[in-house]
Amino acid sequence: MTADDTLSPDLIATVRIDLLDTDPPIWREVEVPIAMTLKQVHGVIQAAMEWQDAHLWSFASRREEISQSRAAKLPLQDLLRPRKTRLLYTYDFGDCWEHQLTVTRPRPPEIGVVYPRYVAGEGAAPPEDCGGIPGFYAQLDILADPNHPDHNEVKEWLGDYDPGVFDEQSVRQRLARIAARRSAPKKAKTR
Repeated sequence: MTADDTLSPDLIATVRIDLLDTDPPIWREVEVPIAMTLKQVHGVIQAAMEWQDAHLWSFASRREEISQSRAAKLPLQDLLRPRKTRLLYTYDFGDCWEHQLTVTRPRPPEIGVVYPRYVAGEGAAPPEDCGGIPGFYAQLDILADPNHPDHNEVKEWLGDYDPGVFDEQSVRQRLARIAARRSAPKKAKTR
């Protein structure tokens, strides 16, 4: 988009969230209002990936790193480019979960639909604090090998986590809670 292009803040965009370096791919697709700030988009990603929002995070565009303080005020619509916009979202600077966000198709919202909303996805997101992508796959290898000396410890730590089970209903519910907060009438400030 150019400075002369103005988009209605009522428009909705599709956001594809790909957790980088996963095989099979772990991804989500959501629809969000383009008026959401990047901090609010961060909340949507946390809900979509079922992360716990317990770590630092950042966004980056092709041109710049976007700090959390700036993300609190920066609406997604200010970053939109013609056809497709790509952003990098990093969560947990220790484990370094990198996500590519592909934002497309700003369009009017559907009547009667509240946003953000879940569209599609695949793969259970890794549990937090498991060592990033290398640690995640190392733990899955240990879990798959009952003879590994750390098997029982990893099995206990992972609990009921199953990389092959992605609970779409849980993501829908988490996003519905965000949508309900966004659409709730604002309470008048009292003095």
